[in-house]
Amino acid sequence: MEPVNSTEVSEFFLKGFSGYPALEHLLFPLCSAMYLVTLLGNTGIVAVSVLDARLHTPMYFFLGNLSILDICYTSTFVPLMLVHLLSAQKTISFLGCALQMCLGLSTGSTECLLLTIMAYDRYLAICRPLRYPVLMSHRLCWLLAGAAWVFCLFMSVTETVIAMRLPFCGHRVVSHFACEILAVLKLACGDTSISEVFLLVGAILLLPVPLAFICLSYTLILATTLRVPSAAGRRKAFSTCSAHLAVVMLYYGTVIFMYMKPKSKEARISDEVFTVLYAVVTPMLNPVIYSLRNKEVKEAARKVWGRIQTSR
Repeated sequence: MEPVNSTEVSEFFLKGFSGYPALEHLLFPLCSAMYLVTLLGNTGIVAVSVLDARLHTPMYFFLGNLSILDICYTSTFVPLMLVHLLSAQKTISFLGCALQMCLGLSTGSTECLLLTIMAYDRYLAICRPLRYPVLMSHRLCWLLAGAAWVFCLFMSVTETVIAMRLPFCGHRVVSHFACEILAVLKLACGDTSISEVFLLVGAILLLPVPLAFICLSYTLILATTLRVPSAAGRRKAFSTCSAHLAVVMLYYGTVIFMYMKPKSKEARISDEVFTVLYAVVTPMLNPVIYSLRNKEVKEAARKVWGRIQTSR
């Protein structure tokens, strides 16, 4: 076996959409607008959840966590992607690439678990309403959210260290608009089997298993709402479940497509389009689907805004 001729890598070139100038010109204003909406919408949700005492409940605690996650997740790559859309210099340092990879994996994975926790919270609230305050205590909320953040950070750091310690040789062009781990692994000229095993285990733990719990939770919720005598109550419950499930299926469907599909030797533009879908569109829609349609959030937002106006 011939020795691998690897060289020390100081930076990577993020190819992104550089082969499609017209697409770059279209994506810049589109992604800029979506990123701005994501920041404003999710920051508003966090602010209202903190400032209004009526929203100090488990449901809005987890919504606040989801909003913080969405801000962190999109901020790991969107600002740099926007710069690269307007620049011919599309490079990122080795350390910057590792940091972007780790934070992207960590926040994306945490969102998978948080969506599961939110489904479990809704199951307890609708199917076990009398015991809900005891079962979903304040302490348990912090424990569940903290465990999700810490576990996914540990997994992401481990996967990133294993991937970035591999030898890289030949060109340093990442066929992606961010340092996505699968795209970076294609540049490695060493044995990537250990990294691939870790990714597979992580994908199983964070994709089909949580998705199965989500589906089970909402199935039980739907079964319970069918027994509700009030037609208005049933419509409200069905509306909530369908909205939640729409976001879950959008997020999980695109992630499963990206990380559990058969491995391809050549990068395709469709992969990047799907990545933009689950990484930019979903965080933008979450405030609308989960909270802005909620009367409690609207009333709390008006109350907070009125308080700000009065203080002036």
